[in-house]
Amino acid sequence: MREVTIALAQFAPKLGEMEENLSRMAQWVENICLQQKTDLIVFPELATTGYECGVHFADLAERLPGHSVNYLAKRASQYNVHLVWGMVEEGKPEGVIYDSAVMVTPEGELIAKYQKAHLRGEERLTFRPGFRYIVIEASFGNVGLLVGWDLAFPEAARSLALQGAELICVCANWEKPHREEWRAYTYARALENSCFIAAANRVGEEYTYSFVGDSMLIGPRAEIYIEIEEENESYAVATIDLDEVRKYREEFQLLQSRQPRSYREIVKMY
Repeated sequence: MREVTIALAQFAPKLGEMEENLSRMAQWVENICLQQKTDLIVFPELATTGYECGVHFADLAERLPGHSVNYLAKRASQYNVHLVWGMVEEGKPEGVIYDSAVMVTPEGELIAKYQKAHLRGEERLTFRPGFRYIVIEASFGNVGLLVGWDLAFPEAARSLALQGAELICVCANWEKPHREEWRAYTYARALENSCFIAAANRVGEEYTYSFVGDSMLIGPRAEIYIEIEEENESYAVATIDLDEVRKYREEFQLLQSRQPRSYREIVKMY
């Protein structure tokens, strides 16, 4: 067995208040890890800034590694835990910014960053889309990262699965009116790829958005390990066995039975 203990932090960041958000996230890490030994904590999308920052995102963006990574990496090292969270990344050239997810190790190392590929609505006015899906060889297994609306696109999760991802962490800001979509996509991505999905969604309200929460940890046969149904700040912890991924992939042969030559339409622009 390869047991991994995962916590989902259903967090409501304060809009534009980066230092306060970092302090609160660090406190969450402490609270969770003092309760029990935890291998990984996943926070929502844009956890350090909030969502409706508009043009101010440019002022909040950071090169990586930067202040936010260094700040939370210290807490990860203190409590011997992996952390995944969403933040605004400043890329190259200067002025280009991304809606990103990052992962740090218990040694305080930035092990991965992922730039959201599928931007929705007004996000396209602010962020540049990423285009590369990466799988991280963490100490406990192979991990992929997705952000928000990426979850709606089966190609994104499948790309990670084909690279060997056993666990996909999703940092999200999913809205209340689309709650059923959020739930359906989370179940589907786990089941169709025979993998675990650790999906942390935020709660709270901003100027024009209200966020649903419903953070979930779903197993490779759509088993529910964590389901935070309330729309309040909360966290939940569960232990999974990553060996189940190989077991079910071998049993159901979903990836092995693909017929890529028949999927040519998928890669054509609509």
